[in-house]
Amino acid sequence: MSPALLLPAGLAALLTLAIPVVIHIARRTESRTVDFAALRWLDAAPKPRRSLMIDERFLLAARLLLLAMITLWLAAPVLRNAVDTRPVVAVAPGADTETVAAATDKGDHVVWLAPGFPEHGTLAPPASDDIISLRQLDAELPADAPVKVVVPATLEAVDAERPKLSRRVDWTVGAEAPVRRVDWTVGAEAPVRRVTAPDPLGLSVRYAPEAEDAVRYFRAAATAWTPVNAEPAFDAAAIGRAVPGNSRHLIWLASGPVPEPVEAWVRGGGVILAALEARISVEGETIPVWRGTAGEPLAVAGRLGRGRVIRLTRVLEAAAIPQLVEPDFPDALQTMLDPRPAPARVAAVDHAPLSGAAPYDQPPLDLRPWLALLIAIIFAAERWLATRRARAAAP
Repeated sequence: MSPALLLPAGLAALLTLAIPVVIHIARRTESRTVDFAALRWLDAAPKPRRSLMIDERFLLAARLLLLAMITLWLAAPVLRNAVDTRPVVAVAPGADTETVAAATDKGDHVVWLAPGFPEHGTLAPPASDDIISLRQLDAELPADAPVKVVVPATLEAVDAERPKLSRRVDWTVGAEAPVRRVDWTVGAEAPVRRVTAPDPLGLSVRYAPEAEDAVRYFRAAATAWTPVNAEPAFDAAAIGRAVPGNSRHLIWLASGPVPEPVEAWVRGGGVILAALEARISVEGETIPVWRGTAGEPLAVAGRLGRGRVIRLTRVLEAAAIPQLVEPDFPDALQTMLDPRPAPARVAAVDHAPLSGAAPYDQPPLDLRPWLALLIAIIFAAERWLATRRARAAAP
C-alpha cells in the first residue's frame, strides 16, 4: 500500500494554522485586578516587560489538529493497492453444495455470482442471473487475486460466446442433477411426431440491366442452401416485375429510390437487401450485420414498419467485397436475411472463460470518510476544551 494525494493543492490551506496561534497570543485568559492596601502609597513604576506566553495550550493544540485534518481532507488522501487479495470463490446459482464445499478452502471469500456479489451465506439469487456477472467480477478484483468459479453442469441465460477475462480462473463444474426414478404406466402408443428440417430460404432478386452480373452471387448462395437433386427457391427478374406475394426475402440491385410498392411490401414484414446505389428509408438507427476481415461494416440493417432493411456499404462486386466469392458467403447471407436467436443454454464445460483480456485498473481506497469521522471527534474535543467550567477567570 502506498499513500497519495489526489488534490495536493489542498495543502495550501495549512496557512490557516497561523490563525489560532495569533488568536491565542493576542487574547489571554481573562484576569481580575485586586488592590492591596500596602501597595497603595508606592510610586508608580514602569511595568515590567512581559515574555511571550501562550495560554490554554491543549485547546490550541486541538484547534491546530482540527485545521490540519480539514486541510488533509481537502487534499483527498488515498491508499493505492489497498485491496483485498484473498482468493475469491464465485458460486453460480444452481451449483450443488457438495461441489462448493470441495472447492472452498478456509480463508476464501465466497460470494454468489450475481449482481452485487452477495455473500454466499445469504439467500441464493435466481438461477437466471448466474453467469452474467462474471466479467464484472473480473473488473472489480485486483489482478493478483485468484478466482475460482463453481457452476452447475448446465448454464442458463448465457451469452453466445465464451467470456474473455483478464485472468485465468479455476472453472469447477458441478455434477449432473440426479435422475429421479418414476414408475410409469404405459398406455396406448401415441402417434409418432416427425421433425423435419426447415425449408431453405426463398430468394427473390430484382436487378437493373447494369447489375445483371451480380445476380450470380445470390444464385450460388441459394443453390448452396438447397439439398442435392432439388431446385433452389430462386426467382430473378428485372426490376419491373412485381415481388411474389409469398416471398419473404428480396435482393434489390438497382440505383435510385425503391418503388413505393416494394417499400410497402417491406413495411408489411418483408426483408430487403439493397445495393449501395439504392435509396430506401429506414426508421431509427442502423447496426452492422456483416463485417469484413478487418472488422469494417459491409452491410447495416434497420427497421421499416414490420420489416427489415439491409443496406450494403460497398459496390456489389468482388473487387470491393472479396467475401462475395468466399465459401462462407451463403452462411453470411442467410444470417443477414434470417438471423437465428443466440443460444441461451449451454453445457458448463463448453463455456469455460478465456483469458487474455486487458487488466482493469483498480480505484484507490478513499480515506476521506475516515478523516471525516476523525474530524468530528477532534471538533467535539475542541468544543469541550473551549466550554469547560475550568476556564474560569484567573484571579
